[in-house]
Amino acid sequence: MKRMQTWSIWLMALMILGVAGCRKDQVDAPSLARDFSAEVPVSWFRLLEKIDRYAPGYRPPAASRMFGYFGLAGYEAAVHGMPGYRSLGSHYPGLFLPSPEADQTYHWPTAVHAAYHRMMQLSYPHIKASDKALMEELDLTLGNKLALETVPAVNARSLAFGQAVAEAIYQWSTTDFAGHESYLDPFPVNYQPPTGPGFWQPTWPDYTRALFPYWGEVRTFAMYGSDLVAKAPIPWSEDPQSQFYKQANETREWVNRIRAGQDHEGKWIAEFWSDDFEDVTFTPPNRLLAIGTQILEKEGAALDRAVEMYARMGMALSDVAVAVWNSKYHYNLERPITYIRRVMQPDWETILHHPYTGQQSLTPPFPAYPSGHSGFGGAGGAVLAQVFGNQYAFTDECHKDRTEFNGTPRSFNTFTSMAEEDAYARVALGVHFRMDCDEG
Repeated sequence: MKRMQTWSIWLMALMILGVAGCRKDQVDAPSLARDFSAEVPVSWFRLLEKIDRYAPGYRPPAASRMFGYFGLAGYEAAVHGMPGYRSLGSHYPGLFLPSPEADQTYHWPTAVHAAYHRMMQLSYPHIKASDKALMEELDLTLGNKLALETVPAVNARSLAFGQAVAEAIYQWSTTDFAGHESYLDPFPVNYQPPTGPGFWQPTWPDYTRALFPYWGEVRTFAMYGSDLVAKAPIPWSEDPQSQFYKQANETREWVNRIRAGQDHEGKWIAEFWSDDFEDVTFTPPNRLLAIGTQILEKEGAALDRAVEMYARMGMALSDVAVAVWNSKYHYNLERPITYIRRVMQPDWETILHHPYTGQQSLTPPFPAYPSGHSGFGGAGGAVLAQVFGNQYAFTDECHKDRTEFNGTPRSFNTFTSMAEEDAYARVALGVHFRMDCDEG
């Protein structure tokens, strides 16, 4: 019996050593980003949806800029584990990215996790304590889970690398003087809009100052020069026979039909894509990221595909915000509410209402042409089509639990049709002319 116990102990010890040896071989061997799920980026971008909703000053242009740097950080934290992909660091003067240690193993999900966490800490220093707590809770929960997938040395090395990538990218972002910390002053008092026929002025009934009037000076990732100026809008005119008048009348009549209860679908679409108010929903650019997150989850995508999509999407949304806002303040075209009340119907109102404050007939506080929602929808839809193919049936469930408006999920067969609905919903809402959406 004693001899049998001795053999049993030796056998158990050999089994334990064997299991331990196998675990070390598995976790300390070189790995590729495609070997892991998209859990890490999806988890961080799900949190980003929540924080974006409440972050002070992070209105669409500032939010989209942050998404660009955020997405780039996640990509650069994993790209060295993505054969066939290249770092983008050499494209941007002044960006000095760290390199992985030669002949050392990295756990790419851990590196991406560390990069996202650090970028979020640096980008949101001013948010409320409860949102910061959510950030740290995700870091702890996800970090502990990832630590079990690797040995301590690889975990520590991967965390340090991801944090270093984030620090480098954030430091580079601070050299974009027009964009850095812009969320602290979204309505600069030193901006005075031009006056004259057809020029934008703060709109009835709240007369809010211009939002980010200098955004055209912000650094871009890929667009330059003439790309940043939209083609000229239809010539302004108050002549009832003019194209401008006819487009204004289209907006007026569409809203009037909705108000009369004659277009329930139009009202649903207008409210479904609104995302106009801080504290109510996330921003319009984050809406496109949220749709991308839904697709990644549906696909069961791998880590490499996820960080690529978020990088493409973030940089595209950031650039289109610069181009659109640059064009808005280049042309300074008045909004439908101003034109229609002056020329057509003095008591006309939009259907953009704040569900919490009760404010009625609102219009975003910046010039009409081109449409920001349309720009975000076009850029985001194009990226989704590049990554997943345009012919892709999906259902947008971003607002399925909302009660302030009809958030019933809507289904699409292509990303192009989704982007177009996002764009022209702004006409039904009463805040844009059709040409704004065409060009956006």
